[in-house]
Amino acid sequence: MKKILPWLIASLFILLIAIGVVMKGRMNNYISEMMKSQAGSELMEMGSAYVDSVFNYEENKCEYQLTFLEFGAKGCSACNRMESVLDKVRKEYTKVNVVFVNVLLPQNQTLMKYYGIAAIPTQVLLNKNGIEYFRHTGYYSYKNLVKEFENNMSENYY
Repeated sequence: MKKILPWLIASLFILLIAIGVVMKGRMNNYISEMMKSQAGSELMEMGSAYVDSVFNYEENKCEYQLTFLEFGAKGCSACNRMESVLDKVRKEYTKVNVVFVNVLLPQNQTLMKYYGIAAIPTQVLLNKNGIEYFRHTGYYSYKNLVKEFENNMSENYY
């Protein structure tokens, strides 16, 4: 029994890590939804009004087709890696409004809570009506973002 117990404990530990890796996306979505539900109706209404006034390009008669919101912070290594992706999107996709939201700044807390940002970096893509259609947490490559843009733009704008 003394020889089996360490192997059993190690196996259980590895299994728990594997489950955590597999369930990471679901857990993050659950936490995000929980944060949104705790935000309160007043904050959600303020966030909705702000998003509609700034990112609803259909209503605002703006040329942008999509919004790429990058929630992050200076000093976060994955956020720093995303900076080059943001710069490339700005250069290559003129019809995509790229917005970096520093979650450490007090003025960005309402938007962060509105979207239920639980971890950084988080990328949120909005269509031309300001409606979220895609979300990812962690580093996301330029190549993968391009696929999301092309799947949701009405025309080829790069």
